[in-house]
Amino acid sequence: MSDAVEAVTGKWATIRFDGRLCIHSRGCVLAEPTVFKANVQGPWIDPDGASAEELIRTAINCPSGAIRVTRHDGRAQEGAPKVNTVTVRENGPLAIHAEIDLAGERVGMRATLCRCGQSNNKPFCDGSHVGAGFVSTGEPPTATSEPLAKRDGVVSITPFKDGPLGVSGPVEIVSGTGRTIDRVEKTALCRCGHSGRKPFCDGSHARFGFTAP
Repeated sequence: MSDAVEAVTGKWATIRFDGRLCIHSRGCVLAEPTVFKANVQGPWIDPDGASAEELIRTAINCPSGAIRVTRHDGRAQEGAPKVNTVTVRENGPLAIHAEIDLAGERVGMRATLCRCGQSNNKPFCDGSHVGAGFVSTGEPPTATSEPLAKRDGVVSITPFKDGPLGVSGPVEIVSGTGRTIDRVEKTALCRCGHSGRKPFCDGSHARFGFTAP
């Protein structure tokens, strides 16, 4: 797979793949192996290998937003979620599902953001947590929280220089198994890998000399 952005147009839809965002969760090659052909030489994406509905479903299940599908039949494209979520992945990144405004730029509705502090593509995850041996539970303790009056809409994420990810907007923070950890409208999430209360920031980035744009 190339790190370049690829756009492949078929009869029913166009698939856009951004290798810079891919975290190799393999959902695409497992769900639609006739569309996303692993371990082949040459072209590996065939949009005509599945229906537009199946392609949209595969895109929605891509946590990083590396895969985006635009259908050609005028029917509904991928919609925004009814409940915004940040999923804490076991020993891995934060998976965001919302209308995402990242540092003032709309980047779609799915993204995986680094929380180990080692990514070379910050604020996005690039898989460095594996080589770094990052250890952090995907099942943090549950906080007491009340249901939010509004659960959808834009979530703004600000990567603070040498600091955490500032989050503004209604979002439910959930564990890897889907349990609600907290419901917030504003918070700061650790991206240095050292916080003692992950996924939340506790100021450890300053003590450990974390640097990031």
